[in-house]
Amino acid sequence: MEAGTRSRSNDWIAPLTGVVFVVLLAITLILAGEGVDPKDGVEEVLAYYSDNEGEVMASGFLGGFAVVFFLFFAGWLRKVLREAEGPGGVLSAVSFAGAIVFAVGGAVASTLAIALAESFDDIDPSALEAVNAIAYNYFIPFAVGFSTFLLATGISAVRHGALPGWLGWSAIVLGVATYTPAGFFAFLLGLAWVLVASVLLTMRARAG
Repeated sequence: MEAGTRSRSNDWIAPLTGVVFVVLLAITLILAGEGVDPKDGVEEVLAYYSDNEGEVMASGFLGGFAVVFFLFFAGWLRKVLREAEGPGGVLSAVSFAGAIVFAVGGAVASTLAIALAESFDDIDPSALEAVNAIAYNYFIPFAVGFSTFLLATGISAVRHGALPGWLGWSAIVLGVATYTPAGFFAFLLGLAWVLVASVLLTMRARAG
């Protein structure tokens, strides 16, 4: 009984991982910078990674670490959505599946960053250009994963009430916008959404 009470009293830690994810990813994006456009040529690419080797390397490791916390947050959110949906709920599973796609995308992007920072002066310039071009234009897994995560979460919240209505509707709007030309700005707003949802769910878990 005592162990069960202690476990419930610590439930607020799990939803707080959303805040940790947003903070770590913000630092990652700052470290990574804008990258270098492949159109600028191999000399610019080589110079960029030579000048920013440490920052790019750090962003790779930190970005991979960030998505670990995102998966923990998404796992807690799936639990909250599933409890509201009841048996046979599908949207909570789709939301978590989107989170997995996003996390895998983040892990691959981190791998590319580390590979570029570690090997930019050891590989053939044409290979460097190719890897940089992939890394620079690597966004589809993020868009697919985050869009799915937000859409499924928002629809579930609106239909079943696991989250406030305004939070559900905003997730739907951002989920659609993430896969449009305004996707980057929608993604940044989506991070703000995760931050707000994380704080709300943490407060709810502590109160419960």
